[in-house]
Amino acid sequence: MALTIDTLGPRGMDSGCYSGTFVNQAFDAYAALRYLSTLKVVDAERVALFGQSMGGSATLYAIDRDLAAQYFGQRFRAAIAYYFRCVVVPVPAMTAPVLILIGEADQWNGADACKTLRNLARPDSASIDLTVYPGVHHAFDVAQLKPGRSSDGRWLEYDEPAARDAEQKTRAFLAEHL
Repeated sequence: MALTIDTLGPRGMDSGCYSGTFVNQAFDAYAALRYLSTLKVVDAERVALFGQSMGGSATLYAIDRDLAAQYFGQRFRAAIAYYFRCVVVPVPAMTAPVLILIGEADQWNGADACKTLRNLARPDSASIDLTVYPGVHHAFDVAQLKPGRSSDGRWLEYDEPAARDAEQKTRAFLAEHL
């Protein structure tokens, strides 16, 4: 089962990439977790959070112990973030294992920042697994971006091998942690 959260529409926004909307998305994720926990078909102890780009930023914001997670008793079991902006908070401490997948050639979000984020995690943080795809750009799993194109002066491009590998890694990560 999957639930998609629309943070922008209910707030009358058509874009949130530059507005810090990922903070609202993180809190919306907990509202979704609370809702899912009321459904008989959902085991609330086996819910993962997944986000791409801005949604990936929201994903990490949601599960960092010192950010959104501090306000909620319920926890996500795992988190997956594709090609997002790895903002290095003072010292990250994740409440659930994290899988990060990003392209080395991503012009929107730098892969080096994700390496720094992983390397600076506190010892009591849940694991942070990182895959950096050489030569791969932002939105590598969006098949509609073949051929690639520029957006705001930055390149977006589908990469079938990276997309297949990311899907395989995502499925294995979920199988391991859920």
